[in-house]
Amino acid sequence: MHGTFNISHAFTSKLLQTLKKKSRCMENANLKCAVPKGLENNSLRAITERRFSRRLVLHFLGINHVIYKASLAFAAPIMPEMKEPEVIRTLKLPSGVIIQDIVEGGGPEAHDGDLVEFNYVCRRSNGYFVYSTVDQFSGESKPVTLPLDENQMIVGLKEVLIGMRSNGKRRALIPPSMGYVNENLKPIPEEFGPRRSLFSHAQEPLVFEVQLLKILSPPSSTSAFN
Repeated sequence: MHGTFNISHAFTSKLLQTLKKKSRCMENANLKCAVPKGLENNSLRAITERRFSRRLVLHFLGINHVIYKASLAFAAPIMPEMKEPEVIRTLKLPSGVIIQDIVEGGGPEAHDGDLVEFNYVCRRSNGYFVYSTVDQFSGESKPVTLPLDENQMIVGLKEVLIGMRSNGKRRALIPPSMGYVNENLKPIPEEFGPRRSLFSHAQEPLVFEVQLLKILSPPSSTSAFN
């Protein structure tokens, strides 16, 4: 952006210098035609030069303003168009959690007690960003690995992940009663700032966008009796 502006500024300066030279030539020509030879005097020349100078300044200001606006337009970054994902279906659970299926995914479904790996983005219901496991600039991700256990994970997110398949995507609105009812439930950002932001909005609905990466292990038969 700065490079584009510098080029435009240099181009503007060069253009103004050229116009000044041409305007001086026009001024001299007009003076010779308008004032008969032998009748020139200093006061008449001064009045005429002041009139030309004012007109010249206004002309330059107009051109400079137009070029400056054009340079800003060309220097402005082109923002990618943000499009809403196509929703396959919308489900409202008895708990109050609202789920939108975005991508079906493939393979077996996740069940209660499965150990799963997933990425997520958390926002407030007004769209305000809270946290994401995927860096928005570099694209690097830090997936979360958790069991689908309501003693370790917020219940609303557990309901979202159950029934998902690998590489599936869902978006969900989770009410506070199904969210962070205590500070021991996960997922919780490691960084202090996002963690503080998350807990400061824990008493309001939160929007989670989730991508299930892997189902690492199904519940073992022995753990069901322990």
